Amino acid sequence: MKQFNILNNSFRTIILLIIFCFSMSLNGQITSSGTSPQFLFPAFDTGIVRMKNGLSQSMQLNYNTVSEKIVYEKGNEVYDLINIGMIDAVLIHEQMFVPVGKIFHEVLLIAPIPLLVQYKGEILAPGKDVGYGSKPLVSSVETLTSVKLSMGYYNLKLPVDYSVKVEKVYLTGRKGNSVSFINEKQFLKIFPDKESELKNFIKRNRIRFDRLTDIKSLIKYCNELYPPANRIS
Repeated sequence: MKQFNILNNSFRTIILLIIFCFSMSLNGQITSSGTSPQFLFPAFDTGIVRMKNGLSQSMQLNYNTVSEKIVYEKGNEVYDLINIGMIDAVLIHEQMFVPVGKIFHEVLLIAPIPLLVQYKGEILAPGKDVGYGSKPLVSSVETLTSVKLSMGYYNLKLPVDYSVKVEKVYLTGRKGNSVSFINEKQFLKIFPDKESELKNFIKRNRIRFDRLTDIKSLIKYCNELYPPANRIS
């Protein structure tokens, strides 16, 4: 037991030294009480990790928009989920996330024409705006947000005056391919034969492409436009 405490204290000392080093390089802007704007949900909550072998595990989960990984909380520390290839799906707040390569996307609609969303977070540094109200992006994002340890990636808190800009990239499937879009022009190219109907629906319902519920309604309408025999998932 004494040996375990020594190792545990050593680990915490290493983490504190890492954070201290970052704070020195950033003029003392990192504090132990800093916020974590990179996380999609305001707090960690009980979620379910469902494995491909049929097993499930309950954990305290969240989603890191910068790394686009599912993260879990253990002993007041935060780590990335590992062995992503063995994971079938993750449920957080009744929202489903599935692995796509080395990252996770949220499933918004399961249908012949499905809908997924990719959250892409970029860290914004404090300081003067750089044209049109934007802020400079931080380089070496991975260095600022996580440290690689033997048990996986440990997620660091950001400096208190840093923020995260999150872009939503939607994905829908036709002919077995996943096509991404972020605006109306890109979306209409996916369904050129229904452009007129979709334009009318977008205008009539005042669809906004930065609002998840609007895009979900739009894809539901796409499913109505295509007869079952002509739908391609």
